Amino acid sequence: MFQLRPYQAEAKQAILTAWDEGYRKTLLVLPTGCGKTVVFSSVTENQVDKGHRVLIMAHRGELLTQAADKLKEASGLDSVLEKADSSALGSFLPVTVGSIQSLAQPKRLAQFPEDYFQDIIVDEAHHCLSDSYKRVLDHFPEANILGVTATPDRGDMKNLGEFFDSKAYEYSMTDAIREGYLSPIKAQMIPLELNISDVGMSSGDFAAGEIGCALEPYLEQIAHEMLAYCKDRKTVVFLPLIATSQKFCAMLNAVGLKAAEVNGNSDDRSEVLADFEAGKYDVLCNSMLLTEGWDCPAVDCIVVLRPTKIRSLYQQMVGRGMRLYPGKTELLLLDFLWMTERHDLCRPSALISKDEAIAKKIDERMMDDADGFDLIEAEEQAERDILAERESALAKQLSEMRGKKRKLVDPLQYALSIAAEDLTNYQPSFLWEMAPATEKQLQFLERRGIFPDTVENCGMASMLIDKLKRRQDAGLSTPKQIRCLERYGFRQVGTWSFDDASATISLLAENRWRTPYWINPNTYKPSHKEAFIYG
Repeated sequence: MFQLRPYQAEAKQAILTAWDEGYRKTLLVLPTGCGKTVVFSSVTENQVDKGHRVLIMAHRGELLTQAADKLKEASGLDSVLEKADSSALGSFLPVTVGSIQSLAQPKRLAQFPEDYFQDIIVDEAHHCLSDSYKRVLDHFPEANILGVTATPDRGDMKNLGEFFDSKAYEYSMTDAIREGYLSPIKAQMIPLELNISDVGMSSGDFAAGEIGCALEPYLEQIAHEMLAYCKDRKTVVFLPLIATSQKFCAMLNAVGLKAAEVNGNSDDRSEVLADFEAGKYDVLCNSMLLTEGWDCPAVDCIVVLRPTKIRSLYQQMVGRGMRLYPGKTELLLLDFLWMTERHDLCRPSALISKDEAIAKKIDERMMDDADGFDLIEAEEQAERDILAERESALAKQLSEMRGKKRKLVDPLQYALSIAAEDLTNYQPSFLWEMAPATEKQLQFLERRGIFPDTVENCGMASMLIDKLKRRQDAGLSTPKQIRCLERYGFRQVGTWSFDDASATISLLAENRWRTPYWINPNTYKPSHKEAFIYG
């Protein structure tokens, strides 16, 4: 049995709340390595205690036993397998781990009553969009559905929003690193002019076969470069094709690294993986085999030689090296694809920012820093830079907002003041989010100090309400405080505490609502001590 981490407990409660509130199809967004199995195992345990039957779906046969074992380890629950000649029908066990290949067979599916499962959990939620998954999920029309995924990008969410009706909980990779649950990432650019401009597309991504051909002329150079970085590290390399992976493995051995290769056809795959974990090899090459279902926490270097446009795939690759391990201080992410002409491929910045402008700033930093840099530090600086740029670009509009005599704060002004990237760049994903804000939502926002007339939709209103509640719980400044202080020229009041904002307002009031001569509102940083001294 596992003790839930604080964010895992929050996630569990959020999922149960979403179901209770009528959001039957909801999403859990957790980065690789943050214990998604622990969360949905705890949810499963909760539902079983209610007398529910729960189905956990896997898209590959080899993942079934793994899912059942992890469920047992995390919750103590036994499960029955639904695959081949094994069936859950008639079993006294309340949890079924099912193979989609078996369940999606019409004759087999028809044997299950529509109300047989009350809850269904789908690992790798994007699979819900496939015909086979839809067939199974539609067969149980009243079941609660939980989809689990890594942080999706905006395009992913648009697709997922066609099936799911809410996102119960999201925990970002950035938060996980800051709170010590994932390894910090050091990104290192190694300039290599790789030309993939002529590579075609397949299923929304670069065609693997063509990528493999484009990559081959550069493999020997990459192998020599890796020697300098990977000699004392445990490295995993992702490549587009089995043939490319095998060829590159031989090159790495030739330059002096101890390398091995695994693929879906390897008879000795388990042995090779065990030897790698035991330290027999420095480098493990694979053709996208190890993106899911395999973990070696000691991995501290990732090399992505499979250019991709798909953020979730990129995250899965890098996620193989982000787990914590004794003595491990960081994950080194080697980027050989920086100089590639196609600029729509994923780069290290895509791991921690969905905002294209912030990601671009991080990329610029990467270009200028030949010694590598910490991604979280780069993101924090990029956020500050972008916030300042947006304020500058919107200066006239914000000045007009701040100068208006109304007591309420405009949502845009509020979003910029609290540095809420998700608010300033918000686009609705789910159908309910696109609907107009409800009267109840607008009344709530107005009571809390938000000018409601420019709240564009229900999703935006919901996000604002959630921010307001969370900020109140955290003791941060209110919209009314922001409105008051920004009228006097104070900046980014949204980052202040409630007490600091309150003390500064008191200082103004005691000075007959004039700014004291010793205070420059543009640069002022509040402190209770200062307010006490001068008040």
